[in-house]
Amino acid sequence: MKTFVNISRFLVGVLFIISGLIKANDAIGFAYKLEEYFEVFGTPVFKPMALFLAMFICVFEVVCGVATLTGTRMKLVSWALMLMIVFFTFLTFYSAYFNKVTDCGCFGDALKLTPWQSFSKDLGLLIFILPIFAWRNKIQSMVSAKGDMIVLAASTILVTWFTLHCYNHLPVKDFRPYAIGKSIPEGMQLPPGAVKDSVVMVFIYQKNGQKIEFTPEQIKDVDSTYEFVDRIDKVVRKGDQPPIHDFSISKEGSDITEEILQKEGYVFLLVCYNINKTDKEAFAKINPFAQECEKNKIPFMALSASSPSEVEAFRHEVQAAFDFCATDETTLKTMIRSNPGLILLKKGVVMDMWHYNDFPTFEEFGKKHPTP
Repeated sequence: MKTFVNISRFLVGVLFIISGLIKANDAIGFAYKLEEYFEVFGTPVFKPMALFLAMFICVFEVVCGVATLTGTRMKLVSWALMLMIVFFTFLTFYSAYFNKVTDCGCFGDALKLTPWQSFSKDLGLLIFILPIFAWRNKIQSMVSAKGDMIVLAASTILVTWFTLHCYNHLPVKDFRPYAIGKSIPEGMQLPPGAVKDSVVMVFIYQKNGQKIEFTPEQIKDVDSTYEFVDRIDKVVRKGDQPPIHDFSISKEGSDITEEILQKEGYVFLLVCYNINKTDKEAFAKINPFAQECEKNKIPFMALSASSPSEVEAFRHEVQAAFDFCATDETTLKTMIRSNPGLILLKKGVVMDMWHYNDFPTFEEFGKKHPTP
């Protein structure tokens, strides 16, 4: 039994560390997932706390993982592990059974799990945590009592620093389809062998004020008492989706997506997904940079999901002289974890990106990305 407990400690510890670090790498993305859970469970009042909770969970998971590996404070840590896994097993089962959240966010964008895969993962973890919990009083620490405090303090400080560093800059490892080096046009295409939507032709008729759907095989049951309403193609089973399936740019009502993605030279996109949450001080750097881009004939535009009236008021407040175009908010949140964030494209390929804390000067940009 002791051997199985040690194996369980190793597996649980490593998994918690990996899961926590992946989420710490992109705490903002994990916060978006928590907001989704709050909406599903009818507790939107907790949404303002999502980012703090996301960071806390990241740190807590890693520290618990380190403590499990070293046998540090196992009486306390085993209770934390048990309570966490029971809670998340219930959460993932609920999401899977009622199909509420399609991705648990356990491993961020690094590994997407279906709801039932998430539940199976938590069920497996529960099996390994149970013996740890049962033997919690017999597990000996690998370090001294003083060493226990050093292990907990050091792991807490290091993972907290890592979480805050990625938040204040950008993820160290970018797993999203808009990462540097990725081609947006290629990301909008389904890979070979992908499963397509399963669609059936449906005829809609009305009888006694009620709309009824008929398949071509059932159409023989329709008589003169039915009134034809419409014919539609109904998706009965969703197929695979390309990594990028909702990217579009609209300027004054016109779609300019292809024009931007096919541009041979550089194009700068300033992502301001929500004007009301955009850091205004960053425009002290952005405005001069945009002016230099204009002088050098490099297109520079901002993308926002805010209303035209909000955008116009914001432009005047920060004295932004460049165009603001419309893009879906979820898309913008996915593109870059910064508001505002700067993305450099060349023929649809992401050449570089910057958090607003790291915006370059035009000279710095020119040295890194020389123009012809």
